[in-house]
Amino acid sequence: MQEVSLEPPSWKLNWNTEPIDYKDATVSSVSGGWARQVDIPEQKVFNGLVFPLTISPSTTSNENATIEDTVRNLENSHEWLDKLLIKHGAVLFRGFPLLSPVDFDKFVSGCGYPHLPYLGGAAVRHVVVGNVFTTNDSPPEVVIPFHHEMAQVVKHPNHLFFHCDVPPTSGGETPIVLSWLVHDLVAERIPDFMAKLEKEGVRYIRNLPKEDDPLSAIGRGWKSTYLSEDKSEVEKNCLKTGATFEWQTINGEEDVLHTVSALLPAVRFDNRSGRKVFFNSMIIAFTGWQDKINDRRKAIVFGDGTPIPSSDIEVIVNILDENKVAFKWHKGDVVVIDNKLAMHARNFFTPPRVILASLTL
Repeated sequence: MQEVSLEPPSWKLNWNTEPIDYKDATVSSVSGGWARQVDIPEQKVFNGLVFPLTISPSTTSNENATIEDTVRNLENSHEWLDKLLIKHGAVLFRGFPLLSPVDFDKFVSGCGYPHLPYLGGAAVRHVVVGNVFTTNDSPPEVVIPFHHEMAQVVKHPNHLFFHCDVPPTSGGETPIVLSWLVHDLVAERIPDFMAKLEKEGVRYIRNLPKEDDPLSAIGRGWKSTYLSEDKSEVEKNCLKTGATFEWQTINGEEDVLHTVSALLPAVRFDNRSGRKVFFNSMIIAFTGWQDKINDRRKAIVFGDGTPIPSSDIEVIVNILDENKVAFKWHKGDVVVIDNKLAMHARNFFTPPRVILASLTL
């Protein structure tokens, strides 16, 4: 089949958001005083703001509250949570009564954000309950590099929820890093690279197998990626993302869907916070999109088709490592990440480890 193309949407995509007065938001300003700010050993401080912000129940009474009590408090605190996420980039809830995936599903719903189906993502995942699914089913020795969730497609989640159902025996952290900070440091250390990145944008190139490959961190097959076993329906869903595609045989594997994304920005301006952010999946693509049908060195290019220098990737990886926070998971933890302001990753781990996820707008 010949490659089918579609005029992609304008790559100078803007988030339809307005500036938000978030600077005076504090944990103590929540209605009812049901939460308090606490410190964790791994936290860092950037521009006077702790990252991540960690919240626990405010009193012994609240520590004995039910999940229904917690959900009710969240339902009355939507604007408060929004402002804290914009201010800090990520909020860790620790010590609340989340004992099961069902409790986690209720918690996410209580935050009031519309749920987003996992359409177009690369990871192999399966639904656990409601709008809750596994994070990435790849083997524990596989490290998942930093990325913004689904930045390689036009429609991405605004918020990520991760919940610790079973803490790992060792390792298995979900490192996080502030993308406005990464942007500023990249612009400072490799300004020519940043100038070209802002001017040209990027395209992502990925080969999708027919069926899911659980041994690969990007092994999600085209059936589950585009929610259909019908090739014509898959083609339509692929085109909706602004991508081009071609059916290929790669390394003896037939019915591989070769995709080239729409032209997408790798740097965006977040009107809510007034900051430029390094919003892309560049590092995970260049360093992690490798399996039997994908070559990570060809997984991302500048918008003009030229390759991204590996020397610049090394500088960015160092910036990420210098500024990341990798907190130890506790049973019942929930971290809420503003997907426009912070990236996440996964360290290798010793099983068991059950970290669940939910995506919202």
